[in-house]
Amino acid sequence: MITGKELAEKTRPLVKEVDIHQLKEVMAHDENAVVIDIRESVERSVGYIVNTIHIPRGVLEMKIAEHDDIVSRFPTLEALGEQPIYLICRSSGRSVLSALALDKMGFKKVYSVAGGIMAWEDAGYDYHVVY
Repeated sequence: MITGKELAEKTRPLVKEVDIHQLKEVMAHDENAVVIDIRESVERSVGYIVNTIHIPRGVLEMKIAEHDDIVSRFPTLEALGEQPIYLICRSSGRSVLSALALDKMGFKKVYSVAGGIMAWEDAGYDYHVVY
């Protein structure tokens, strides 16, 4: 038996990662970047990064092709599959597991954001706090 954290750490070498500084740069210069916040709704209700798409981890694989923000930007699943997709969660454990799942589904450019929202906030980057 292993813990979820241990599973994430064993999975980490199997996926591509970017740090929050790389994500910030991508978001500033690539309007087609798909950044998906996979935290639960209650976590996102506290605050979020503007211009991210919210699809909780628990439904990501089943809902990614149906989400309104995705469908409005990409006419087919294949078109989405060619785009870089950046997954962010609280600390990057869930995003690592999600990146592996999307990779197995055929998405070609999936990245887990190392350090997650915690690293983003620690860097002082823009974060919409909900009051």
